[in-house]
Amino acid sequence: MKKGKKKSLSAFSILMIVLAAVCLITLLASGQAIDSDIIKSLDPGKYEDLINAVKAGETVTVQSASLSDFIMAIPNGFMDAADLIIFILCIGGFIGIVMSTGAMEAGIRSLVRKNKGKEGRLIAVLMFLFSVGGSTYGMAEETIGFYPLITAAMVAAGLDTMVAVGTVLLGAGAGVLGSTINPFATSAAMGALESVGIKSNATTVMIIGVILWLSTDLIVIKFVLNYAKKLLENKESSILSADEKNAMEEYFSNDNGEELEFTGTHKAVLTVFAITFAIMIISLISYVDINFHGDEEAYLKAFGWSDFLTGSPLGYWYFKDLAALFTLSSIVIAIVAKIGEKEFVDGFIAGAADLLSVGLIIAVARGITVVMSSTHLDFYILQNSAKLLRGVSPFVFAPLAYLIYMLLSFLVPSTSGLAALSIPIMGSLAHQLGYDPNIMIMIFCGACGLVNFVTPTSGVVMGGLAAARVEYSTYLKWVKKPFFIVMIANIVILSIAMAIM
Repeated sequence: MKKGKKKSLSAFSILMIVLAAVCLITLLASGQAIDSDIIKSLDPGKYEDLINAVKAGETVTVQSASLSDFIMAIPNGFMDAADLIIFILCIGGFIGIVMSTGAMEAGIRSLVRKNKGKEGRLIAVLMFLFSVGGSTYGMAEETIGFYPLITAAMVAAGLDTMVAVGTVLLGAGAGVLGSTINPFATSAAMGALESVGIKSNATTVMIIGVILWLSTDLIVIKFVLNYAKKLLENKESSILSADEKNAMEEYFSNDNGEELEFTGTHKAVLTVFAITFAIMIISLISYVDINFHGDEEAYLKAFGWSDFLTGSPLGYWYFKDLAALFTLSSIVIAIVAKIGEKEFVDGFIAGAADLLSVGLIIAVARGITVVMSSTHLDFYILQNSAKLLRGVSPFVFAPLAYLIYMLLSFLVPSTSGLAALSIPIMGSLAHQLGYDPNIMIMIFCGACGLVNFVTPTSGVVMGGLAAARVEYSTYLKWVKKPFFIVMIANIVILSIAMAIM
């Protein structure tokens, strides 16, 4: 008698289980008091009401999540992540228009032909470029737009969708883990540290960031290249399930053996495509911090002219601005390719529909964060994490802090949000114990970056997997080896840094 086919849980089911677990934990921790010093160290702009309540003598406690909190988590997640979801849908529409011109398919085939036998070099170069984006400006959610292109290219080269996931997710993730001038990680953490009167050291942060970045990048590039080599030697070595292979063939394999002419129109469309992504990258770099040392007035004098398109100058763009950029570029491509009005609208809607599931997953993931914040469970976990670090030896402090930040990052997937919430406490603790608080910033970056390789509460992970049609359980099985190797390497590097600096 044949056994029934084992079905893996969908991303939605996994996230709903996590949401339910978080709600249950709030019931168990209900009424637990939060240290007033933790509340006073928070950002007054975001937590003014809580800070005022503590100053008035009130005690902040963990609140029980109600049934309505659970039911409303997803709608609240939609509202909290609205700008990101709009960006995802617009970039989906943009990809849909590009695909409808045939330029993407023709360009990919041309790229694959030119790199025949050099697939490894292509993967390594792409992963390094993604890591540069991750380290410098926190390239994460922005990578979702690259999945259709990279996945189709890898499949056309005889590889599979998992290689594409590794190229994009691990490539950019290695850079975020080793953040150097990332405004959402290192800059946010340094600002949070200075908010409690402790001077940060950009040189220390940069040096440790580069070491973490390059060591992690080497590890993940080698891992992806080894897997790709096995695939090229034997397609049966693919880790994908039968259903995932069928999805790969349906969505990403368009090679019917016919030769496609790479026309002038195709080249023009892909030129607009490339320019659009270049503008996206340029628009997200924090020039005010990197080039003007926080002097906003000097920055606006130099870059103020660039606000003509969205109302915000380059360097101040975010997801709403990017959504407008990709919508405008879709129209430009339609004009270049002479696409009719009805065909354009239908193509844009179809493209947006392809990434709708990604937007839904991001909304559910964000809903978990909303519940954590509204019940103050995040404060409670942070408070107890800080207590664990007191009194431990120097050889235990860095590894334990790293593991604690892995937990905190799972619960609060926003790096900038977690920096503002935790660094005033954890950085101050390191300073009090005689350790370099700048190393604590890099412990935060390293642990957050590693968890963002796998966490289901991150729209980056679940969204990327959904875009590549890869199941979360399959990805976890595949990524576990580099995950633990990177974790050990990070802990060794950070422990040495904590001991000598």
